[in-house]
Amino acid sequence: MSYRNAVFVFAALVALGACSSSDPDLLTGGKSGSGPDEFAILPNQPLTQPESYAGLPEPTPGGSNLTDQDPRAQAIAALGGNPQAGVNDPSLTAYVTRLGIDPSIRPALAREDLAWRKRNDGRLLEKAFNVNVYFKAYRKMELDQHRELERFRRAGVATPAAPPELFN
Repeated sequence: MSYRNAVFVFAALVALGACSSSDPDLLTGGKSGSGPDEFAILPNQPLTQPESYAGLPEPTPGGSNLTDQDPRAQAIAALGGNPQAGVNDPSLTAYVTRLGIDPSIRPALAREDLAWRKRNDGRLLEKAFNVNVYFKAYRKMELDQHRELERFRRAGVATPAAPPELFN
């Protein structure tokens, strides 16, 4: 390969890299295909025998069940709100805004994230071949769940939802 051909190939690679989008998309946890949405599947609560069968509500075909999970109501209750009042519960609003609110937080985070991704958007060949560098860019911010679990256990924090310690 001659020097002139090598320069041409290099220039073509640079041109291909420049054609990429200036605003890379973030990876999302949303549904991306026509298949089932595995995040929409919720386990049921355990079945229990009612104290009185006469006090049970009328069946609602296609409706909700007494053993169905309600993540929104569970989150509202965990934050000190009333699940029956929903997200408009004044005690819930008071709790989640106790440290103040910043109405411009979403645009500010989007700007900071775009700046971070531009500084960590990959090398020339990664751009030329459209290699996804999302995980590489955020590797420094990644949470090591096993290391954190061990740190909590050493500190004496109860971790009932985590698997038991393995014996060596």
